[in-house]
Amino acid sequence: MATLRRVQKELRDIAANPIDGITVETKDDNILEWKCSIKAASDSPYKSGTFHFTLTLPSNYPFKAPTVTFTTRIYHPGINEEGAICVPVLRDDWKPTVTLSSVLAIIQEKLNNPSPDDPFEPDIAALLKNDKARFLATAKEYTKKYAM
Repeated sequence: MATLRRVQKELRDIAANPIDGITVETKDDNILEWKCSIKAASDSPYKSGTFHFTLTLPSNYPFKAPTVTFTTRIYHPGINEEGAICVPVLRDDWKPTVTLSSVLAIIQEKLNNPSPDDPFEPDIAALLKNDKARFLATAKEYTKKYAM
């Protein structure tokens, strides 16, 4: 019951203070599963792309972190082929005080600003570090193919 109250409050907060470039809706009236999307920033390697992901809340939320799975393919060092994203707040840095609004902002920041540090995809991270032009061309190609 406390989980549902917390999630309802968080949804109200997100509706009242939307994050520019992010959409959120519950999936088939299941308040614990959210369909989300991020419109990539104009200065991002993924500009003009819209990337969809599912945010799934465990029944013991907020004591356990949500799971985030991208459903749009993306060429990104921090997001693997299965759509899992590598962000500390969803793993070791999770605390019950972390809001879903801040989780969404962190995911948006990670998507728009790929970094070779702490990668899920070491080969992509190496390309970003050693041949940025080729990384950017491949990211643009994936964006055109899967996110537009």
